[in-house]
Amino acid sequence: MTKPRTPKTDVVLMGAGIMSATLGMLLKELDPEISIHIFERLDTPGMESSDAWNNAGTGHAAFCELNYTPQKPDGSVECNKAFKIGESFEVSREFWAYLVEKQYLSNPAEFITRVPHMSLVWGAENVDFLRKRYEKLKANPLFADMAYSEVHDAISEWAPIVMRGRTKKQPVAATRMEMGTDVNFGALTRGMLAQLSKMPGVTIHFNTECLDLDPDGKKGWDVFVRDLQTGEKKIFNTRFAFIGAGGATLHLLKRAEIKERKGYGGFPVSGLWLKCNNEELIQKHYAKVYGKASVGSPPMSVPHVDTRFINGKRELLFGPFAGFSTKFLKNGSLMDLPKSIKLDNLLPMIFAGIKNVPLTKYLIQQLRLTPEDRHAALREYVPFTKQVDWELLEAGQRVQVIKKDKDKGGVLEFGTELVVSEDGTVAALLGASPGASTAVGMMLELIQRCFKKQCQTEAWKNRLKEMAPSFGQSISTNPAAVLTSRKRTNAVLQVG
Repeated sequence: MTKPRTPKTDVVLMGAGIMSATLGMLLKELDPEISIHIFERLDTPGMESSDAWNNAGTGHAAFCELNYTPQKPDGSVECNKAFKIGESFEVSREFWAYLVEKQYLSNPAEFITRVPHMSLVWGAENVDFLRKRYEKLKANPLFADMAYSEVHDAISEWAPIVMRGRTKKQPVAATRMEMGTDVNFGALTRGMLAQLSKMPGVTIHFNTECLDLDPDGKKGWDVFVRDLQTGEKKIFNTRFAFIGAGGATLHLLKRAEIKERKGYGGFPVSGLWLKCNNEELIQKHYAKVYGKASVGSPPMSVPHVDTRFINGKRELLFGPFAGFSTKFLKNGSLMDLPKSIKLDNLLPMIFAGIKNVPLTKYLIQQLRLTPEDRHAALREYVPFTKQVDWELLEAGQRVQVIKKDKDKGGVLEFGTELVVSEDGTVAALLGASPGASTAVGMMLELIQRCFKKQCQTEAWKNRLKEMAPSFGQSISTNPAAVLTSRKRTNAVLQVG
């Protein structure tokens, strides 16, 4: 019996989320002749971690997220991570502006809206921390427009429902970046994939699950897929494979026969939102107000009172509260975590668990929260509010990276991890925040590592410069570069 002919392609993208959409657009612009097949197990793109209800949508520029600026034992504030994330978000804005200019995305208001970013703390020690953070950030061109106040009345003008009813004896402090944004990454993903679907050489397969990938012996890969509606299995042969399947990435990476896969594990953390149903309250608040995370909590659990724009409607969310499920995807299987444990990652996962007891305690506490407990947590940020005005919604699943560590045995990473094979033919993205906001920078890094020869050509160099002028530069030390970039993107994205 003759073996069925294997369809051949240049690129396979596993998962139709923000990462695959971004990588697909970048590659197609760099090489219009490249052929791409995209596989998505759901019937719509961007419905897992990229979907607006499943992530913070903050447009993480490090304006308000206090976990990006930790306080050192000596009391000083470390801001290098914030500078790096801020630079990366500027690169994302530049690429999105490029897509709008090319009319690939017709209406920027569908995915990005200006919403001020604030950090709010109370208590003398926390006020001292925020003051030091402000002074250090303000000196950097990326944060030069940051405002700071310890005056109750001034902060009340910025966020009235957050300050209403607070005693003036309580020390408070807040920072505010007027140019912050809310980003609907689900809408952005669907916009990019709609454009990709119109381009020659691009095929998107929905209701199709990637099962495995094996080397073909010719420096390429055979990707095994299954149609979830018919049960039919197929093999696609590709020169390059990207695993950008959110929580499912770990499973597929473990099946790829590359040495770089070893030692990686994952720990799933789910999220819950309180969604406001009181329209008067929604209209009184217009900001993303971030506080300090509880000790031992993951970054995705940093509490925030969050103005969002979802499906054309202004929303108000609080949270997220952490939960636990052994699923790696919101639409995944309860067997995801057990099946992810292999001989090569067992010890790193054990060591990471031992060294993260505060996180375990935090998750147990979160699981035991009653509706009244969640409302009490909300009232710390919105003092005068009624429990009846809020409903509980399930947010997305995140899989925090666990990796082997030479000294510690295993560590739990709060961030994203790009795994690339030695020959550059397979790449995978693991982890969570700041994820989507820095997707462009991460995918550009992937391209430089996996398409080295092409990146040395003048054609690719010029096109990369056109799509993301700031990529590869340290614009956080260049006020003129920051001003030039923001002047253009503010105008094109209509967020000025």
